[in-house]
Amino acid sequence: METKRQSRVDEAIDVLRQLGFDKGRLNSRSGMILLGLLKLTVDKPWSEATNPMLGTSAILDWVNAEYYSKTYAPNTRETFRRQTLHQFVAAGLAQYNFDKPERTPNDKNNNYRVSPQALELLKKVGTVEFENELTDYLVSAPGLAQRYAAEREMTRLPVVMPDGTEIKLSAGGQNVLLKSMVEEFCSRFTPGGQVLYIGDADLKLGIFQQEALATLGIELDLHGKFPDLIVYMPDRNWLILLEAASSHGPVDAKRYDELSSIFASSTAGLVYVSCFPDRATMRKFLSDLAWETEAWAADEPSHMIHLNGSRFLGPYEDEELSAHR
Repeated sequence: METKRQSRVDEAIDVLRQLGFDKGRLNSRSGMILLGLLKLTVDKPWSEATNPMLGTSAILDWVNAEYYSKTYAPNTRETFRRQTLHQFVAAGLAQYNFDKPERTPNDKNNNYRVSPQALELLKKVGTVEFENELTDYLVSAPGLAQRYAAEREMTRLPVVMPDGTEIKLSAGGQNVLLKSMVEEFCSRFTPGGQVLYIGDADLKLGIFQQEALATLGIELDLHGKFPDLIVYMPDRNWLILLEAASSHGPVDAKRYDELSSIFASSTAGLVYVSCFPDRATMRKFLSDLAWETEAWAADEPSHMIHLNGSRFLGPYEDEELSAHR
């Protein structure tokens, strides 16, 4: 049985080679992922391949059950995504969230499926028809990949930065509120501010000005518990740390301590702001918010609530940094 499994995996790797994938994808992991996407067990012919929508965990579980002689650990999901599935999607071999492209990257319902065009070709593996149709598919594949990318791009959320440039965030989740924080809060309360970080579950779409943060004495890595938005005001030497709190995550006492520790080396004064989509949501969290922080609601963007302390919208830990106020 092991010989038959390995033979089928080798077939899948050879198919990936013929489809033009790079060396990094010509391995057993990618071969088994392709077989998983097609639900092609060792005893099924290629003509019985299917293209169900499958999440990364479902693909991993299927590979463990049907092909892998050991067991891929659950934390291997990220390797599956980043080292194989992303490349399958980029090449047009697979589609990501075909049923609902606007899902956020951390949505539990995210899924992949083999594209219909690729499925029709793969059903013919091992036949003369496969050889005949492969060339036509390879000619159309770049166009398919571009079309799928364009469809995904249409679901992005455009955000106008304080300097007038535009970026796009993944749609859904807290990013709708994050858009308001950048466009509404910053224009009113941090004029001349520089956006140094915007969090996005899809890291490729966020902003991370690592060098600018380093000049302020801050060393962050991509795995830290950052606030959702960091804005620097050079005229006052203030660093504004903003948390988007649609359903969770305001600056409560615990989060205040976390942020104070993360940014302890900052040469700029720290200002903490909890941002909410509306006043109704703000009221739910008001009793949890830390003292000496600010609270802002996107539905009334010109107003802000200050929680105690001696000054409004300014750092507390260093009186000299707040002298302008």
